[in-house]
Amino acid sequence: IITEGHGDDTRTWGPPYVEDQSVYFVSINRNKQSIAIDMSRQQGQTIIRELAKKSDVLIENYLPGQLKKFGLTYKDLQSINDRLIYCSITGYGSKGPYSKRPGYDLMIEGLGGMMSITGSSEPVKVGVAVVDIATGLSSVGAITAALYQREKTGKGTKIDCSLLETQEC
Repeated sequence: IITEGHGDDTRTWGPPYVEDQSVYFVSINRNKQSIAIDMSRQQGQTIIRELAKKSDVLIENYLPGQLKKFGLTYKDLQSINDRLIYCSITGYGSKGPYSKRPGYDLMIEGLGGMMSITGSSEPVKVGVAVVDIATGLSSVGAITAALYQREKTGKGTKIDCSLLETQEC
């Protein structure tokens, strides 16, 4: 599900570009299909619920609590598909003093200390969005474990992954 308008800003990262597409965006979104849904409208919320009914996994990266106003929390969707694995990816986790703050790779690199070990004198950003990529990999591991658990129990689960926790690992 993409935001109306331009969507993910990595769509324009580059160069390099191939046929007006960011090579970075294409490489991290290989074999994905995208749809645009306006979650602020009832029709959009209905579409997401219908998709969730027949989905194995839902991954979202909203601030904790933001999906409550749309009726799209784990509890909401679990009630229509108790086998659903719901993975929330946040900057700082779902609880704690920074949980309501947005976070993205560059901020986490600075706060978590990664920038302090790159560069010759002043802290420097790592070349690629390594925290984003590592969090994706961590999430895949957690989702795979949840799928395995679901085979034994028949029930889905909620997974919380954060950029900061991933970097600190």
